[in-house]
Amino acid sequence: MFLEQLYTFGDPRRDPRGRVVTVAYFALITAAQPPPRAGDDAEARWHAMPRLPELAFDHKQILAYALRRLRYKLEYTAVGFELLTDEFTLAELQAAYEIILDEPLDKRNFRRRLLEANVIEETGKYRSGQVGPRAQLYRYRTDAVAEVKARRLFP
Repeated sequence: MFLEQLYTFGDPRRDPRGRVVTVAYFALITAAQPPPRAGDDAEARWHAMPRLPELAFDHKQILAYALRRLRYKLEYTAVGFELLTDEFTLAELQAAYEIILDEPLDKRNFRRRLLEANVIEETGKYRSGQVGPRAQLYRYRTDAVAEVKARRLFP
């Protein structure tokens, strides 16, 4: 799980009941990990960002801030790979980026940029059990941090 401190929110007017300071974090988990559970007194649910329900106080703005940060981090870090298992298909990686960016990406350009940047490598394995041809599996090159920063994969 990827966990990062996001920001400290402390506007005196954010809660009408009195001064509240929130230190917000954001976490990324893979679909293979069990989702975090809220405490007994919370009614936590998963929602897509474009379709958030009404939230208390400035919580919607905090989530929007987290999404902006995540989108920015896609440009210069490998944070997108945190949403995947160790071995993934290019289609799975592209889907993760499209969800975060909330826009479709050209399949050929996406793959070309990744392969030219040399930040992923083939595993020699294939994902089976899906409709269509078997999909080749890749893994992130953990030694490719400099390439990610230098290339700005998805500005």
